[in-house]
This record gives sequence, C-alpha cells and structure tokens, in this order.
Amino acid sequence: MGQRETFRRVLHYIRKYWLYLTASIVMATVTVALTLYFPILTGRVIDLVLGPGQVDFGGVFAILKLMAVIAVATGLAQWVMNVCNNKMTYRIVQDIRNEAFQKIEILPLKYIDAHSYGEVVSRVIADVDQFADGLLMGFTQFFTGVITILGTLGFMLSVNVAVTGVVVLVTPLSFFVAGFIAKKTFTMFHLQSETRGEQTALIEEMVGNQKVVQAFSHEDEALDAFDEINGRLQDCSLRAIFFSSLTNPSTRFVNNLVYAGVAVVGAVYAVRGGISVGQLSCFLSYANQYTKPFNEISGVVTELQNALACAARIFALIEEEPQTPEPENAKTLKDVAGRVELSHVDFSYVPDKKLITDLNLAVKPGQRVAIVGPTGCGKTTVINLLMRFYDVNSGKICVDGADIREVTRKSLRENYGMVLQETWLKAGTIRDNIVMGRPGATEEEVIAAAKASHAHSFIKRLSKGYDTVIGEDGGSLSQGQKQLLCITRVMLCLPPMLILDEATSSIDTRTEIRIQKAFATMMQGRTSFIVAHRLSTIREADVILVMKDGNIIEQGNHETLLQKKGFYAKLYESQFAV
Repeated sequence: MGQRETFRRVLHYIRKYWLYLTASIVMATVTVALTLYFPILTGRVIDLVLGPGQVDFGGVFAILKLMAVIAVATGLAQWVMNVCNNKMTYRIVQDIRNEAFQKIEILPLKYIDAHSYGEVVSRVIADVDQFADGLLMGFTQFFTGVITILGTLGFMLSVNVAVTGVVVLVTPLSFFVAGFIAKKTFTMFHLQSETRGEQTALIEEMVGNQKVVQAFSHEDEALDAFDEINGRLQDCSLRAIFFSSLTNPSTRFVNNLVYAGVAVVGAVYAVRGGISVGQLSCFLSYANQYTKPFNEISGVVTELQNALACAARIFALIEEEPQTPEPENAKTLKDVAGRVELSHVDFSYVPDKKLITDLNLAVKPGQRVAIVGPTGCGKTTVINLLMRFYDVNSGKICVDGADIREVTRKSLRENYGMVLQETWLKAGTIRDNIVMGRPGATEEEVIAAAKASHAHSFIKRLSKGYDTVIGEDGGSLSQGQKQLLCITRVMLCLPPMLILDEATSSIDTRTEIRIQKAFATMMQGRTSFIVAHRLSTIREADVILVMKDGNIIEQGNHETLLQKKGFYAKLYESQFAV
C-alpha cells in the first residue's frame, strides 16, 4: 500500500472523531493566538521603559497582570487540546485493532498457514503502537505548528511588510528540504517495520518451541538466525534514523538564516526610525516562534513516516481477502442424520501442485470411516474440507444432501465434534475449557463427560478441581492431560458427526484402551471419521479408506483389506510384523 493511500485510510479513521479534531484545532488556535499576543505585550512593556526615571509603572503592572491571565489561559487551552488528542488517538488505535482482530477471525486458513504467528502479532501490537506514537505527536505538534506559522506571519505583516518579506522568501527552502528527506524515510521505515515483524516471528517460534530447540541442540543455529535478522534490522533502522535525523538540523539551518535576516533588516529599519526598539524585539520574538514550528514539524514528519509505514502493514492485513462469504440464503443444518458425500472433489493448497483429484466417497449415517495412508497423502486435508476450513477447487461435499458451501459455517461445525492430535486450550479454568461448546452445561453433565473420557480422576487431583486456572495452551498440564480435556469437550457436546484425528496419540496405552471403549459408545449412531497412524485403533471401523497421493486406492473393512493383500495389508504388516 502506497503512502498516499495509507494517509487516506488514516483520514477515514480520523473522520469518525471530528468533534475531538475540531476541539483540538480550536484549542490549538487559542493557544497559538495567546502565545503570539505575548510578544506584543512584551514590546509594549519595553516601550514603556523609556529610560532612567521615565518608567510608566502603572502601565507596566497592568500589562503584567494581563500577561499572567494569558499564561494561565494558554496552559488551560493546551491541556484541553492534549486531552482531545489523546482521546482521539487511542480511540482510533482501538478501532484499528478491533478491525484487525475481527479480520483475523474471518481470514481463510490459507493466510494463517502462509504467515507466521509472530509476524501477524507484530502487525497488531508493535506496528499499531508505533502508529499511535506518530499519530499522537502529529496531532499534538502539527496543528499548533501550522497555526503558529500562519499566525506569526499575520502578526509580522501587521507590524512591517518589508521585514516579513525576508521570512517569506527563505521559508520554501525549509519545505523543500523536509519533503526530500520525508520521501526517503518512508521506504526505510517500511523496511524496518517488516524486518521487526520477521524478528518477532522468530522469537515467537523459538520461545514456543524451546524444548525442541534444546533437545536438538539448535541453540547456536537459532542465535545465528536471530543475529542475522537483528543485523538487518540494525542496518535498516540506522538508515531510517540517519535520513530522519537530517531533517531537524537542515531546517534549523534554514531557520537560523530566517532569524539572521530578520535581525539585520529589522535593525536597519530601527536605526532609520521605521520601527521602534520594542517592535524590533517583538519581530525577533516572532521570527524565533515562526522558525520553531518548522523544527517541530520536521520531527513530526519523521515520526509520521514511521507511523504511516506501520499503518501500511496493519491496513494490508485489514484489507486481506476474507474467507468466502456465506450466501444470503444460506441454509441452517438441523436434525442432521450424518449422511456425507464427496463427489469428484479436487483440491490443492498450491495451484501448480495437485493433491486430491477426483475424490468420491459416500458415507451412510452412523458409519465409522477410518482414513489411513502414508504421511502427506491427504488424510488431514480431507478433514479440513469436511469442516470447510478450506473450500474445494471443484466438485462438492454434501451433508444430508446439502452442499456445505450453501449452509452456514456455524451450523455445519456445530454438527461436528473434533478431537485433533494438536490440542488447544485457552487461559481460564478447567470448567471453562470443557464447556466451550456448551456454555449452559450443568455441573453434573460436565462431571459425567469427564468421567466418560477418564479425565475426572486427574482433574480432582488438581488444587481446585474443575475451578483450577490453567495458562495459555494448558500451562503445566501434560500433553496427555490436555488431550483428555479436549476429548471431554466433545463428550459433553455429542454432536451427530465426529472427527478424531489421532485423538489418543498422547495418551498411555492403558488409558487409551479405556477411551477407545468410551469412543465406541460415543460413536454408536454417529457418523465418525477417524484418522489414525496406529492401525490397531481402527479395526472396528465399518469402512477403511486407504489413501495415497490424494486418491482412495483401497476401500473396505479390516478383514477384507487384509485378504486383498494390497497397500493396507503392507501397512498393517509393517506395524505388527514379528
């Protein structure tokens, strides 16, 4: 996303808070007007001090009282302006984060699979924070700076046109310098933001898999990878800071030329009697106030370049194509019997690399279907398609005769119970994690489900039982215990269709035998899809699908497939050969 388009998007968010923006501009105008009025009063005080014994003390004290009132009013106006700027900035940031998180919730899984979690987190957290800092500085200093420049020119014109002309002639040079550097810094800050996201992704990956890193003595390689990214971040950060740091001294040099020009020309006019000494003092004060905003704005421009670069990354996430929307007349699956049909299904994750081609399958209600095959043959892909985590490239999948693309995702997934090899638990109590699918479940129902999954015994041994708080992804629970909780979650819901993808992979053999019996009871009358590498767990399946290279090459029950002495028989013998 380009700089101009990003800026337009920022204005779109600002427009919502136009009241705060208007109040901020009004308060900035009041602040600048009162600040610029101060030098006039100072000049009058100087003109009232004519010489020894010629001081108009009455007039001086009256002006000093007025100056005190103006100082208090200026401080109050600045405070109100800052409150408005803070409220506006952080509400805009809140809106952007909410929109980004909402987009993440509806992004297709292919986006999540293609981007590291750390990189996505970096966009929503770090980039938005950087954007907020730049936006706040922009609101705080940009408005007052611009109004100060315009107001100062107006006051100077009212005092002397010729001296003001010196200021106007030199000013464009400052804009040219700041604009030239700003174009350079945007590119540098954008690269810096991307590299920072890459660094966050590596840190998230290494910290989340620290046991694996240490188990394989991968620490040195991880450090080398981090050093390489850190080195690139250092280089692009230094370049960005170098170019941005040129802005302030460059504009200061131009501003000093303005001040010097005003001093020389004003002094000539004062000597000739064109202006008074008080007016010259006022003019020099104005010249200083006129040039000061250029320094501040140059700093703001630098921060805005960083802010816009970060905003471009978060807006790119927000504008990502969401998952295929549901049709307006989408059906809601009710009273599902569990008849599933796959007709001429083609699917691939990468367009030029085929995976599943012309897959056909008809599953009767209540059937237990096992899917086996070598790694990468498409077993889990079939599950992703059944749950509509991915849409088929061609063909269709029907549940009870309804194309799943024509029904609501919510009703489709409510009719599936899913236990995967990879567990997912949220931070909260044990009970919160079990009742996720049925928030209104009673205590008796929760305990009954836990007993059915053989999780009740270990839950009761925890410090607070079902009220024990666990951390993200299960905290200190073992992998087996986490998987038992996931199984309990499905036991509590008991939907008409089940998906078990290596559901007992992390459980000891004795507990697995018990859970298999519980599963057998649970699967009675329910359409079940079982993905397993251990073929001993699927002997009782009604239908076993043997997949290879995305196709079903064999189909039948356990005994039938063994008698064929085909691919399934070889797989089975490889596991149980003595």
